Formats: sequence, C-alpha cells, structure tokens
Amino acid sequence: MLPDQTQPQSPVIHRHLHDYAEEGARYFSRAEQGAVNTKEAYSGNWKRFLHWCQECDLVPLPAASQTVAGFLIHLARDKKVSTIKQHLAAISKAHDLAGHPSPGEDKKIKKLLEGISKENGVRVKQAPAFTLDHLKRAIHAIDLSRPAGVRDRALLLLGFVGAFRRQELTSLNMEDLQVEEGHIIVHLARSKTNQQGEAEEKAVFFYPDRRTCPVRALKDWLQLLQEHGYTSGPLFRSFYKGQRLSNRRLTPIRLNILVQMHLGEKYSAHSLRASFVTISKLNGADDSEVMNQTKHKTSAMIRRYTRLDNVLQHNSAKKLGL
Repeated sequence: MLPDQTQPQSPVIHRHLHDYAEEGARYFSRAEQGAVNTKEAYSGNWKRFLHWCQECDLVPLPAASQTVAGFLIHLARDKKVSTIKQHLAAISKAHDLAGHPSPGEDKKIKKLLEGISKENGVRVKQAPAFTLDHLKRAIHAIDLSRPAGVRDRALLLLGFVGAFRRQELTSLNMEDLQVEEGHIIVHLARSKTNQQGEAEEKAVFFYPDRRTCPVRALKDWLQLLQEHGYTSGPLFRSFYKGQRLSNRRLTPIRLNILVQMHLGEKYSAHSLRASFVTISKLNGADDSEVMNQTKHKTSAMIRRYTRLDNVLQHNSAKKLGL
C-alpha cells in the first residue's frame, strides 16, 4: 500500500539534478566494499531514480517514503522484481552513505515491495503491442495546430516504424537523419546490442496516407525546429509552458508518458518496438527483414518479442482441415 496520503507531500526539487548526481557518485566511490560492477549498477540505478524525480519534481535525497513508493510502482509496470529490488538497494545505499534513514528499512516500503512481488512474481510484464488501427486512430487524434502535436506525431511514428528502443529514440540528434527523395536513413551511433559504436542504420519510408506517413511527419517536425532556429542537437525536445520550444532533450521517462497519453495507460515506449515486430510478422515479414530494422542479433529474440497472443487471430487450430 502507498504511504498515508495525509502526510505532507514530498517537497519539490530545490537543487539541480547535477548536484544530486555528483553527490551520489561521490558516495558510491567512497563505498569500498563490493565489486566494480556492483558499484556501477548502484550508480546507474541511482541515476534512473534521479531522472524520475526530476520528471516528477520531487526531492531524491533524502527522499520521502511516498516518493520511493511512487518510483517502485513506476518500475513495477515492466520490470522484474529483482530489478526493482536492485533500484531500491541503490536508493538505500545512497541514503545510508549520506547519513539519512534507509528507505529499504521503511515498513511501508517493505509492505509495498511484498505486494509487488506477489503480483508480479518472477515474470517480466512485457510491454503490450497495439494494433495498426489503434495507432492510426491515435495519430489522427493528435492536434497538429500545436507544436507539441507535430513533435508527438513524428515521435510515435518514428518510434514505431524504426522499432526504436526508448533510449535510442530520445538520444537521436537532428544530424543523425539523412533525408533522401523517397526515404530517410537514421544513423545510430550506439545501441544496446552495438556497444562499440559501429555504423548502423534504420530506414524510414513514405506511406500514402499523409497523416500517418513517418517521412512527412519527420519533415514537418524538422521544419518546425528550423523555424525556431535549431539545425542541430536533440531531435526530440521538451517544451516550456506556453508551448515554447526548449533545447532540452526529451527524456525516456517523458517518452513513456507521451506514449501513454496518446495510446493508453497500459502501453509504454517499448510498445512501439514490440508492436513493430508483432505487426510485421502478422503481415508476413520474415525474421531477417524484421532484424534488419530492430537490429536484433538472433531470430530467437524476434520470437521472444513477438506478441502473437491473440487466441483467435493467430492459432493453428484453424488450419487442421477438419
């Protein structure tokens, strides 16, 4: 259960995120026990908590119990219990080293984690795939008279057609796009399966429906960026209040929020990639074609990521010849 909502709410951030990151890094460096990989994992999990707190305007250190609870609930949507526990351990470690009470020892946090463990078990909650019709309806509902709408249409279509991981999508720069006559080539500097930074590309093609064509959507967004004086840097940026475009890169957490806003709360940014695989396979694409866009290294991963879970639509019982 969540902490008592009658308690004072977590104070908003009054220090820059960079200050907390440096402070946390210093604490983890001071911790002599544990392997290097363990300390790196602590640091990475701590940074993810920092970014989430920044998105929610909450103080990460010391964090109120409802702040930690909210973060654990956020993780429980698509993370294994072991991953959630690792993040809590990192948060607790940072608090211990800073001389603050450990959130991991909070009775309400322990109770919440127990509930998450019973609900999720050891199974990963896979990001659900949407249908093509669902995506089209969402795209047609976007208000393109607003700059954020132009961005969101390009973001959703590129994320889907390019089968991007959320970190890849939010890390793109304008100069990574190679605009050609009938397509756009997206150059990836680095990805989850390409840690050495070898050259990788994804292709984006024209489609007849102007509203749902990813190439036209990207061109419209690039034109808007250029009208605001941006010719390089982050491709997808956040907005200030009042729809004023900023130079701040859109974060993976914010990407998740936008996907849920347009497609529904049960979806996540990873649903864009999952849906690409599922819809491609249902439309007859072979594994090599799918892998050429997703950059998976084996077809086994394609089978794992394919959400062919509709018992009526995808079932060999219809093909028995009775």
